Amino acid sequence: MRVAFYAPLKAADDPIPSGDRQMARLLLAALSRAGMQVETASRFRSYDGGDSLRQRRVAGAGVRLAERLVRRFRSRPEAERPEVWFTYHLYHKAPDWLGPVVSGALGIPYVLAEASHAPKQETGPWAEGSAAVARAIAEADLIFGLNPADEPCVRRLMPHAARLVPLAPFIDAAAFDAVALRPGARARVRRRLEIAEEEPVLLTVAMMRPGAKLASYLCLAAALRRLEDRPWRLLVAGAGPAEAVVRAAMAPLGRRVVFLGECDQVALREAYAAADLYAWPAIGEAYGVAFLEAQAAGLAVAAGRAGGVPAVVAENETGLLVAAGDGSAFAGAVRLLLDDPARRREMGEAARRRVRSHHDLEQAAAWIREHLAGLRKG
Repeated sequence: MRVAFYAPLKAADDPIPSGDRQMARLLLAALSRAGMQVETASRFRSYDGGDSLRQRRVAGAGVRLAERLVRRFRSRPEAERPEVWFTYHLYHKAPDWLGPVVSGALGIPYVLAEASHAPKQETGPWAEGSAAVARAIAEADLIFGLNPADEPCVRRLMPHAARLVPLAPFIDAAAFDAVALRPGARARVRRRLEIAEEEPVLLTVAMMRPGAKLASYLCLAAALRRLEDRPWRLLVAGAGPAEAVVRAAMAPLGRRVVFLGECDQVALREAYAAADLYAWPAIGEAYGVAFLEAQAAGLAVAAGRAGGVPAVVAENETGLLVAAGDGSAFAGAVRLLLDDPARRREMGEAARRRVRSHHDLEQAAAWIREHLAGLRKG
């Protein structure tokens, strides 16, 4: 099956790292592993920060681009045209102006993954984007739901609710399995960063940008201030426009916090392998690919119970979840796992097994293949 793939928020080859870029790449990998012939239909970014005039311009550009795509695809022999349009992650700030036009003109199924709709955005600065998302959801032939928190609002827009099928967020688990790497990585990291053997290592991996990410960093800093009576070091992997604010918030913790900067995949795997506990307040988090990577590496998690996080972190099995934004409760969860190394290790091992059995690329590919196989327009 030939698939035209599109990510309106952020293309898979965007130069700026993020969970959206990572999941776009993972979906491309899953589609390929499922036996699909995948092409990126466009890198057009429809994101808007709340300027209604710009939204209308983006919408107009999108429709014109969609019409050009229709002409381009129709110019090909029928055996080389896409048989399915697949859009990943659309919401009111990043609607899909391309897929409905192209799929309708070509008479092919329109498939979505991670669609979300917030009724409160039906009026206000993103009203046009919200309406476009509602129309796209209503027109979709199949929707893969990655975030269970999105399901109620998506279902109410769908004429046939059975077309919404869950797809567990996933990673290539084998790439992050740190069992063999852990002893060497721990020794190297501790030696390089001058961390004592008895000091537990906490890790967080997140971009530093204004909004929910910054709010989580500020909550993390405040929570760790409550734990200065215990030994620990925090490794922070990430960078971004809010880095100066993050560093200022962490400054009172002194050398306990080590900034690793933006890490490539090799450095990131070593950081996971060297750590003892993954800690992230998860304010406004959709679900968090980094939670899966950390757990695949055998780390227990302390996190906020936001969005779809409970779908990727099994509460009291692979980690501890608290109300997102509650710094005191978050500090308590980290404290419990710092004080109980045996429980921490037990949860980490359970996490590694659970990612392998529930959130691996192979299972995702099989699930996608199963649901696309018999898909026909109408």
